[in-house]
Amino acid sequence: MTEPFHSLDRRIQKWVFKQGWSNLRQIQNDAIPPILAGNQDVIISASTASGKTEAFFLPACSSTIDVKDGYSILYISPLKALINDQYRRLESLSVITDINVTPWHGDVAQSLKTKSKRNPSGIVLITPESLESLLIRNSGWVQRSFSSLKYIVIDEFHAFIGTERGQHLLSLLNRLEALLQEIEVPIPRVTLSATLGNLDEIPGVLRQNSRMPCSIIKESKSNSQIRFGIQGYIDPVNNDQKIPAFHRICTDLFSLCRGGSHLIFANSRKRTESISAQLSDMCEQEVVPNEFFPHHGSLDKSLREALEARLQKDNLPTTAVCTMTLELGIDIGKVDSVIQVTAPHSVASLRQRLGRSGRRNTPSTLRMLISEKELHADSSIGDKLRIELLQSIAMTRLLIIKKWYEPADLGSFHFSTLLHQVLALIAQWGGIRADQIYNSLCKEGCFNNVTVEQFKELLHHMGQQDLLTQISGGQLVLGLKGEYLTNSYNFYTVFKTPQEFRVIAGDKTLGTLPVDTLILEGQHIIFSGKRWRVESINTDNKTIIVSPSKGGDPPQFNGNGMLVHDTVRQEMFDIYKSGSYKIPIGSSEVDYLDSTAKSLFNEGLEFFQEALLHERRIIQHNDYVYIVSWMGDKIVNTIATMLIKLNYKVSIFSGIIEIEKTNLETVSNSLFELCSNNQLTNSDLALSVREKRIEKYDDFIPESLLNIGYGQNYFDVERAREWLELHII
Repeated sequence: MTEPFHSLDRRIQKWVFKQGWSNLRQIQNDAIPPILAGNQDVIISASTASGKTEAFFLPACSSTIDVKDGYSILYISPLKALINDQYRRLESLSVITDINVTPWHGDVAQSLKTKSKRNPSGIVLITPESLESLLIRNSGWVQRSFSSLKYIVIDEFHAFIGTERGQHLLSLLNRLEALLQEIEVPIPRVTLSATLGNLDEIPGVLRQNSRMPCSIIKESKSNSQIRFGIQGYIDPVNNDQKIPAFHRICTDLFSLCRGGSHLIFANSRKRTESISAQLSDMCEQEVVPNEFFPHHGSLDKSLREALEARLQKDNLPTTAVCTMTLELGIDIGKVDSVIQVTAPHSVASLRQRLGRSGRRNTPSTLRMLISEKELHADSSIGDKLRIELLQSIAMTRLLIIKKWYEPADLGSFHFSTLLHQVLALIAQWGGIRADQIYNSLCKEGCFNNVTVEQFKELLHHMGQQDLLTQISGGQLVLGLKGEYLTNSYNFYTVFKTPQEFRVIAGDKTLGTLPVDTLILEGQHIIFSGKRWRVESINTDNKTIIVSPSKGGDPPQFNGNGMLVHDTVRQEMFDIYKSGSYKIPIGSSEVDYLDSTAKSLFNEGLEFFQEALLHERRIIQHNDYVYIVSWMGDKIVNTIATMLIKLNYKVSIFSGIIEIEKTNLETVSNSLFELCSNNQLTNSDLALSVREKRIEKYDDFIPESLLNIGYGQNYFDVERAREWLELHII
């Protein structure tokens, strides 16, 4: 064993030997000195199943093994299921070290919590929401019970940063330190993640005031092997005459997966249910036991847990057809392969998913099954470019060659969560001055991009809505509506599921659409395989009224509502510009496309070259003008919204802007005018969006701040203008 190992407590060393480990992994050795020192924050970035959890707990438990009065380690997880997993994993360590381990979330029995409250010690495993509840309802007990706290560790940190829930967590940590009076000597914070894209920026996110140095520990190089491939499918124009791609995909899934353990990621709940139902039917037809089960957030918890337990047992062939629910580090064992149906959410998601596969030193196996429409005279240029296949190739190359993941968007304002934290602070203390709240949450906290003027506007608006009121001593206390909100069990969460709006044409409901993506009145959208014009958006009854829009065949793209990053689209451009998708390994190149995918790629490449898209970004095709920017969705949204404000008929799909019934000269002139308008801001564009109330407490945010927040999240006027000046004007 190495020198760092010998610095651990002998009881920890004994536990390591009991596991049969001859050596600690590199990431574990590297983490021991800074964590044992206890005077710095630590970021541990390493691949899935690399031993990140032990990298923290071995030295942390060694340092706190003799602390018996109060909790010494606070572990925070985004998932209850992950807490339950960690509780099981720490059981043997707990026995040998006599360190208590307590899970704490909404599903934990009250009797266990009561027992821990009477004698708090060791490790507590908790969600942010449960920590919020304790701070509000039991702050005195928290102050006493956490007085010996030596470490705070956050698992799956990438799932938090840049989100409302992430801001909530960071605010909670600052409030906890303030309560414990650990401002001058902060409690070390440790993060664990496999996919932190902007690693150098993470220390500033983890602790905004830089009161403690930070060590970054990452794998020098992963020795894991990867097998990957992309299978292509052509979806026929006339499904009455040919077998639809969906059925051929399911047939292949049945053949690939039956008899083993696999994860099939299908991105949407609807597609997840469709695939699992089809595969179950095939089991019935073949008179064999069903091995295929859905897993998504809408399913009952008991069904999800039963499937997770079946995967863990490793004694029955089991394939889970899932959304993002099995992406994080829930212990389901190692599956034989991961299969992605349609383009993945992001490169980071792809990496998380890939890490779930690989058994007993066998390579991790990733397959992507991608369908594209059969081409015909009226095919859209998106279909001609084979956009979904191209995006899948780009993400694969970014993952394998460049080891790149999407960086978190750190510029958001998070006004909804700021409002929540104002109420939480008042509820925790009973009453508190406005300047104290601002100093705690903004000046010294994680909402540091919020100005004094914006904060005053928020407080004034909250007062008008009876969320808070000011008493004679100058302190802010809860108003009647504020009391009602904070007394609700639902208050402890800051996130919500995106609202589904009904899409209505005439007197017929076509389906529902989440409004966490850009939808504007006058915009042309593709829904249920047809083109529609958005006539109106009713925020009261949650409806989108549409009318049919004539035009060519709508493009096929099975992507999702998440914003695509600039780097992904630029990689797509580079692939077509170079004419090669292959991955160089040593002196050779790996070809990972099957014959159909290869044929589809060549079709897209041919159109790219014929349309001169290697040198042009705007083209005429029939009576449509297309802007193919090869940029991320923020810039695409910005340009499209600018054009809609000028009354153009605009559709957006997979990074391509389609403008109906116009010509190149007219559009180019309009874009020139837009570039010359230096007064236009992100907030100005947000004025065009009817439904901006996406986050949980947006209903209580003044319109001006909603525009600022939404504009920052979805638009980038400055960079869009720079791009137009470079490529169009």
